Amino acid sequence: MNPPVRRSRVSSPPPTDLQPSVRRGWSIVAGLATLVLCAVAVWRLVGSSEPSKSSRPLVSGSPTNRHPPSPETAISPHAAGNLSRLNDDPDTPEALRARVRFTTSMPPQTTPEGMVWIPGGVFLQGDPDFPDAQPRRWVGVDGFWIDQHEVTNRQYAAFVAATGYQTVAERPLDPRDFPGVPPDQLQPGSIVFTPPSGPVPLDNVTRWWIYTPGACWRHPEGPGSTIEGREDHPAVHLAYEDAEAYARWAGKRLPTEAEWEYAARGGLVSQPFVWGAELKPEGSPWLANIWQGHFPNENSQEDGFARTAPVKSFPPNGFGLYDMAGNVWEWCADWYHPNAYQFDRRLNPSGPPRLASFDPMEPGVPKRVQRGGSFLCTDQYCTRYRPGARGKGEPGSAASHVGFRCARSVE
Repeated sequence: MNPPVRRSRVSSPPPTDLQPSVRRGWSIVAGLATLVLCAVAVWRLVGSSEPSKSSRPLVSGSPTNRHPPSPETAISPHAAGNLSRLNDDPDTPEALRARVRFTTSMPPQTTPEGMVWIPGGVFLQGDPDFPDAQPRRWVGVDGFWIDQHEVTNRQYAAFVAATGYQTVAERPLDPRDFPGVPPDQLQPGSIVFTPPSGPVPLDNVTRWWIYTPGACWRHPEGPGSTIEGREDHPAVHLAYEDAEAYARWAGKRLPTEAEWEYAARGGLVSQPFVWGAELKPEGSPWLANIWQGHFPNENSQEDGFARTAPVKSFPPNGFGLYDMAGNVWEWCADWYHPNAYQFDRRLNPSGPPRLASFDPMEPGVPKRVQRGGSFLCTDQYCTRYRPGARGKGEPGSAASHVGFRCARSVE
């Protein structure tokens, strides 16, 4: 089914993380470019803000390259003027360690059920193979808790049963957002990965992503599918606000990008994978749920799974966390900018403000960071199952390979 397209929006290339852009109810802010530059200037001057505690269907083409364009093609924070970073932001490992809080191996209070304590520390953030994950830099984060695994269907069902919450993918579409589209075509749904019957060029994601009416977390592949028997799989088809709503209900929050990467590395330094130096060590089984075979039409399922896998199906990392690579993309609290590491503070960074968010592939569409890659990641098209690699998604987007896990600060 071709999704209804809102008249005020123009199709443009989506992110390179295999997720098409899906939006509902966008309004265009007058003078956006000026506001972006002002926001970036303030961000550089005062550092990033604290993480939040607390549209729909438009599918477009995809570029052929696996990585985003060079940050030089984006709106550069340099355009905001030569503003200096806060003088009190440490920039050496030693200085960062002196400022990080809650570094003990034992948490200062009882660990919440299902979470793992991550002692505060310093790590080398970024990845030299991805332009938007450069420059690599030393970053310090305070101690925090993070979910041992991605939020499951069982857990999300408990939240919905307790609150009556309705996800973005389940909500009716407002005809006013889609002028000229017949009402019978405005059906709630989400984007579902649907492998083509044979090899296809990788220049257009609509060859394997289909807007499916009725697809949502309860029906991952659309009507007729169910989560019965998949209670311990990660919940998917969740927009950012759906993840944030669960986190608030659970007394948690979404992790910052820095917290997520620090936790994913599990104490390893400069390793390309959360378990070490090789994607598949000789003699070892697959260590994550990612794509094997020819993408996007042939998945050999050498890891045992065609789509999502039950959490804890693969070995944990050094911190005892599961699925920090593959399975599903995970929402983070930060707004996305390809040059974030050049200008964000190094002590507990949390990204730019919303107005400074920028994706050169979809200018004018603010994005949130996503991390970890998914069961669709492959070295043929997407290698973002690496701990330093970044993804991004429109907050109103939902798809069959996007979920989340929660974090919690020390009270």
